[in-house]
Amino acid sequence: MRVLILTYYWPPSGGPGVQRWLKFVKYLQDFGITPVVYTVENPEYALEDKALEEEIPANIEILKQPIWEPYKLAGVFNKTKKTKTNAGFLNTKQSFVGKVSTYIRANYFIPDARMFWIKPSVQFLEAYLKETPVDVIISSGPPHSLHMIGLKLKEKFNLKWVSDFRDPWTAIDYFHQLPLTKKAKKRHFDLEKKVLEKSDAVVVVGKTMRENYLKFNSNTFVLSNGFDSILEESVAILDTKFSITHIGMLNEDRNPKALWKALKELGAEVEGFFDDLEIQLIGKVDGTVLELLLVSGLEKQLKQIDYVPHSEVQDYQKRSQVLLLAVNKVPSAKGIVTGKIFEYLVAKRPILAIGPEDGDLSQILKETNAGTIVDFENTKKLKEVILNLYLNYKKNELNVYSKNIAQYHRKEITKQLALLLKKLK
Repeated sequence: MRVLILTYYWPPSGGPGVQRWLKFVKYLQDFGITPVVYTVENPEYALEDKALEEEIPANIEILKQPIWEPYKLAGVFNKTKKTKTNAGFLNTKQSFVGKVSTYIRANYFIPDARMFWIKPSVQFLEAYLKETPVDVIISSGPPHSLHMIGLKLKEKFNLKWVSDFRDPWTAIDYFHQLPLTKKAKKRHFDLEKKVLEKSDAVVVVGKTMRENYLKFNSNTFVLSNGFDSILEESVAILDTKFSITHIGMLNEDRNPKALWKALKELGAEVEGFFDDLEIQLIGKVDGTVLELLLVSGLEKQLKQIDYVPHSEVQDYQKRSQVLLLAVNKVPSAKGIVTGKIFEYLVAKRPILAIGPEDGDLSQILKETNAGTIVDFENTKKLKEVILNLYLNYKKNELNVYSKNIAQYHRKEITKQLALLLKKLK
């Protein structure tokens, strides 16, 4: 069985977006499925991690085509230094030119700025599929332009088509922040609905997403993200400090304001707490987060590292006393399950999450006994949880007794994907 996978994010892309399909491709052949990957030849990746290229199976066919991205025009209109970010890391302090650029991007590049890749990709893949047939097409978004490629190929060849949503479309955390006109917003909703209804199956990463999409397509399934490490019983050498570590992007929506307040108050109330505390932020951090840390008197406790290759991330996780997971405080917060939760599970360190106590993330923490989630504004409970963690740290008894983790191994999840694909054939 041959499957054509359409994905924008592929090594050397770094960050979380590349992990899902890199790992599926890594294991699909173990279940009798031959993957063919179609990706971009000259991408504009916000992060790069060339070490991930070593994980691509040597015998995989990879098709690449160039893309024209409008970001390259930015330098023509904006003489300031251009920095690469992904769509979810919106600049809250934009210049006038930046605001105009965001408005144009939101309203004229639909479904997204990779829309110019749709037509040439369809033309290239039509020629390829006539010569080299496949059984199923899979498109992974965002960017959702990949789904438009999948849709057009579905209509052309009447092939089975699976749309994979690593993040939701109109319910994604930053959608409500975009300066969309009514016409543009309707266009997004209409395209999302069409993709969902025309797909032979829809794959999502969480239960809330599935509930939202079932009304459009009854063949909607949850295939969560996961981890690809060996579950070891060995004990890591822990940080000597009471380290609270967040790995990944920390934008304004994820700024855990109640946490900084709780830490500030504990520092004033508990002798020696500030001396022991270390806040590790590994990844891109928005200026508003750093400003609040400064105002909270936590500057001396802060250790910031811009980016760490994925191969080194696990070391930081295993050494940390506490792993911090901050959910975006947005209307769709209940359905957000960041990919790092599964990496955190492997580290077997206590997880402190800040987000909805009745969301998808909360359910994972409960079934794995891997940590605690506290609501966004509940400073009182946060202080209680952190103080308990700190007291156990002082006694050298800060441990976690997690369970039911093996179900989230990438190979186990790929097995579920393979079963789904074989049913569609």
